[in-house]
Amino acid sequence: MKIVKLNEVVADESPEDDSLNALWGLTKHDKYDTMGVNAGGSAESFRGGLRITDMKQAVRDENRVNVFVNGRYAFSLEIAQVVDLGVKVGKRLTEAELNDLKKASEYGKLYQRTLEWVFARPRSVKETRDHLYKKLNTPVLVKKKNDDPEGPEFKYERVERFPKEYRGEFLESILAKLLEKGYVNDQKFAEYFVENRNVKKGVSGKRLKMELAKKGVAKDMVEEVMGESERDEETEIMKMIKRKRKKYNKSKLIVYLCRQGFDYELVKELVNKFSNEEIE
Repeated sequence: MKIVKLNEVVADESPEDDSLNALWGLTKHDKYDTMGVNAGGSAESFRGGLRITDMKQAVRDENRVNVFVNGRYAFSLEIAQVVDLGVKVGKRLTEAELNDLKKASEYGKLYQRTLEWVFARPRSVKETRDHLYKKLNTPVLVKKKNDDPEGPEFKYERVERFPKEYRGEFLESILAKLLEKGYVNDQKFAEYFVENRNVKKGVSGKRLKMELAKKGVAKDMVEEVMGESERDEETEIMKMIKRKRKKYNKSKLIVYLCRQGFDYELVKELVNKFSNEEIE
């Protein structure tokens, strides 16, 4: 792959492989066109005085490039986006093209942050959709200079980061890419959840099923995963008895365990195995 300097005027420079594109889950065919970006434009379409005047490596993230338009910071892009979108010093832009590049910038940052969140542990489709919805619709605090001479020098304001017309588009596009790459998978999530949920504390099969349902996992998939799990009710009850026996007497312990979703008869049998002196 040819190394391209950021401040060079580059034409038709594209990596021979998709190593950079892999970060975004993009191919040569779908890259950023799903976001409506057309960074090329024609000479006839240029009406304003917008021009990319500088490009610098970002300080916080070495994989991002800060782009300056008419001498002022305008947006940042991943290195892959810089190459794919033909962004270079000296390039003239229309207002529409500048807005499209800013849109690609926000999309790229959201996708990267979502990848980091997804890779922390397996995620279900529903919780990923909910996560994206929250990120897209939660205002952010922005530090601004205070015009009030009697007030503090700076003030904080809540602003909408993503325009409403982008939110649905961003959510569906990012979720589709994560599903296509296999980064989000209900089956893998359910298997992970069943084997790792409250391993030390103990949990009933009934509660596991309820929680998986809330995460959007289909009932038949839940039954399949639960059927293959090596966790059993007796072992889980014993874990909870050992944790709670000093807090509750025998009768209250039985009530507590039944509220956790365990079968009454099995709970009563196991609690009675402990000596009354140890429980009461």
